[in-house]
Amino acid sequence: MEKIVKTDAEWRAQLSEQAYKVTRKHATERAGSHDDFSKQPGTFHCVCCDAPLFDQNTKFESGTGWPSFYAPLDPDQVGEKTDRSFFMTRTEVHCQRCAAHLGHVFPDGPAPTGLRYCINGVALNFEPETD
Repeated sequence: MEKIVKTDAEWRAQLSEQAYKVTRKHATERAGSHDDFSKQPGTFHCVCCDAPLFDQNTKFESGTGWPSFYAPLDPDQVGEKTDRSFFMTRTEVHCQRCAAHLGHVFPDGPAPTGLRYCINGVALNFEPETD
C-alpha cells in the first residue's frame, strides 16, 4: 500500500474545516451529526485518501450517535494505537494509508467480532455499490 503524506497546508486545502480537525488533529465530531448516510449497499471510504475502510454490511445501530461497524473491510487498512487522552485509555483507529484519525474501537460490539468501531462520520465518504 502506498502511503499518502501531505503537508498541513495541503490537508487544510483539501478538507472541510470539521474533517480537517477530526482527521488531522484528532478531534471528535458532535454525536448524531451524520445520520444522513445511505442505507443502500456500498463502501465507506477515507475522506482524506479515498481508501476503502468499511462495508455497509458491517454497519450497525449502536445508539452512540456515531457510525458504528463491527469490522473493517480490510484489517490491514485500519491501524490501531493506544490513546491516553482525556484521563482514559482507549484504542484509537486510523487509516493506514494516510494516518487520518477515524475514531476508536471498543470491545462491546455485536457478533461476529464483538467489536464496535465508533467512527466519526466526517472522516468517511460513502460510495454506493454499482451494478
